[in-house]
Amino acid sequence: MANESRAQGFSTRAIHAGQAADPATGATVVPIYATSTFTQEAPGEHKGFEYSRSGNPTRAALETCLAALEEGEQGLAFASGLAATTAVLSLFRPGDEVVAASDLYGGTYRLLERVFRPWGLAPRYTDDPRPEGFARVITPVTRLVWIETPTNPLLQVLDIAAIAELAHRAGALLAVDNTFASPYLQQPLRLGADLVVHSTTKYLGGHSDVVGGAVIGRRDLLEPIRFYQNAAGAVPGPFDAWLVLRGLKTLAIRMERHCANAAHLAAWLAEQRAGVERVYYPGLPSHPGHDLARRQMRDFGGMISVRLAGGAEAARRLLTRTRLFSLAESLGGVESLISHPATMTHASIPAEVRGARGIDDGLVRLSVGVEDYDDLRDDLQQALADGGS
Repeated sequence: MANESRAQGFSTRAIHAGQAADPATGATVVPIYATSTFTQEAPGEHKGFEYSRSGNPTRAALETCLAALEEGEQGLAFASGLAATTAVLSLFRPGDEVVAASDLYGGTYRLLERVFRPWGLAPRYTDDPRPEGFARVITPVTRLVWIETPTNPLLQVLDIAAIAELAHRAGALLAVDNTFASPYLQQPLRLGADLVVHSTTKYLGGHSDVVGGAVIGRRDLLEPIRFYQNAAGAVPGPFDAWLVLRGLKTLAIRMERHCANAAHLAAWLAEQRAGVERVYYPGLPSHPGHDLARRQMRDFGGMISVRLAGGAEAARRLLTRTRLFSLAESLGGVESLISHPATMTHASIPAEVRGARGIDDGLVRLSVGVEDYDDLRDDLQQALADGGS
């Protein structure tokens, strides 16, 4: 059945994988199994479920669908993206090294530096996102290479296939946080990655109404992660799983609109000479990762970062004067969001480290929604004009 589903198109899998009609009632949509426990006929004799921390039919449907979309053998759902990241890092032991690009989500940095480093894991970072940069920091005790692509918030594009080859040559695993791209735009497992991690809060859920995470990969690699999932218990409830499953049904058409709006906005922003110092978007031909993104991704995504010439004050004016772009954490919802990485998503990174990595007070991040493009452009135009007054 899994092989059959992977032969189908992406949208077909998103709507049908793991989502057969309910055998008890014929319900077309997967039910929300709001139960903590399951009645057994005799000790150890049950219908595949015992207790909802260990497994729930609604969550199982989501996990099957996620695996089908990423073309992995198995998927596991978690209560948040950081819970999923924690589960992956739990595979390793004190003294093991984790190598990552320096541009990464602030919550991942916080987890590596303030939770796992004191525990004994050794994070190492490269400021050079090219394969050559990773080759310089991977050592004989590196056990995991962790990357995002595109990265958060500078939208660097990393070569998954080349970095996977480097990691495997060193005896390490490659995990890819695919949150910014979504499986519709990019499937890292097909490019050589071992594990894919998502914050399902973002594009997969798509409506800013649920928090969740996921890990997808080979069954043998996911077995210890599944053990951790059950032992630690950071699992989504059935309603959260159902919300993400519902979001997946429209992922393809939403991503097409996100990408189209972002491409137009990025091109327009790049033409704004007053106040806009630099636009970060892989779809711009001037972006250093543009050609790689064209080879590695279906499209360029819905995220844009902008560096404003006026620094912190210009950023504050823009952040507080948009009308359609809501000033809020998160990304990937149907509504457009604007955020300030230095004080929001990446505030947990020390200021001196943040600044060295290019996340200064003049950097603003846009999550471009699916509203009408003209309205989004007009909103930014009036906010930028006000900011220059």
